[in-house]
Amino acid sequence: MPRERRVPRRALTRTAVGLGRAMTRRRVAGLALALVAGLAAPATAVAQKETLTMGSTNAASSNYALAVAMTKAIKKELPNVNVSMIETGASVDNVRRMTKAEIDLGLVMVDTSIQAVDGTGPFKGRAVPDLAVLYAYDATALQFAVRVDAGINDLKDLQGKKFNAGIRGSGAEVLTRQIFAALGIEPAWVSGSIQDSVEGVQNRQLVGYAKYGVGSGGLDATMRELLTSTPMKFVGLTEDQHKIVESKVKGVDFTTTPANTIPGQPAALTPLVYGTYSTRTSLMDDATAYAVAKAIYENRQFLVDVFPHLAQFDFRNATLKTEALGLHVHPGAKKFWETVK
Repeated sequence: MPRERRVPRRALTRTAVGLGRAMTRRRVAGLALALVAGLAAPATAVAQKETLTMGSTNAASSNYALAVAMTKAIKKELPNVNVSMIETGASVDNVRRMTKAEIDLGLVMVDTSIQAVDGTGPFKGRAVPDLAVLYAYDATALQFAVRVDAGINDLKDLQGKKFNAGIRGSGAEVLTRQIFAALGIEPAWVSGSIQDSVEGVQNRQLVGYAKYGVGSGGLDATMRELLTSTPMKFVGLTEDQHKIVESKVKGVDFTTTPANTIPGQPAALTPLVYGTYSTRTSLMDDATAYAVAKAIYENRQFLVDVFPHLAQFDFRNATLKTEALGLHVHPGAKKFWETVK
């Protein structure tokens, strides 16, 4: 019987080491290839967050229906993410909820965002420096609506009159009070919801109310409903009032609501503010922010179906313009918007 040939232990050791080194080299090469592939792939292929909670506005607002459309857009792009939307008191309330991590993103008008970042107004001493824009969704006129029979022809005529500044805790309420304070006009403020405002006007308990309209001067559902029972009109800024507000209130532009928006209504100069959905960089990672911005833009038809005027809205430029107004666009969202031509 032939003798079994033994391989010296040292040779086995050298062979094992050689094989080990070869396997290690292959493993490192594989990891390197995977890393390169990962870097080359879009950073937003999969959002990091598994759930997203959106804060919107009062359910009676037209912007609530728009928020529902936004959830559809996000769900279409991110089918594996649980997206929910809740009714809130709008801008100021949404920022406060974000500071408590109750929501991940929410409707925040630009002027409210500036106050939150700067720690002024309702956020005095409680700044939110990491508040960041995900996307701008509209440029909206702040309308001052009054009963025709109230005899109000100038904003100064509201001095001492019962007037609702906007939904309690909303950006409209904060901005309206800012504007009137800048003008030295002090109505008898009455706080409440949209429903409270409508009922107060119908019952002659209020002379009018302030509310964001649709786009740069359209009528929202609340005003359309009110006009079926109560003759209404808009009161605009005079040129002198315009100059004062422009110099004293940050984050506000201006537009003219066209004549006959309400039949017989003259043109009215009104404040214009960009509406955004924003988050905090401490709440949302770059991949999720990129994916949300992409979802809104690529599925914007859902939004157009609710607000047809958004077919002409420049989402990219409006979003990036918020930085010129003093805000920050979330780094992940900005990466997406910079790819849009």
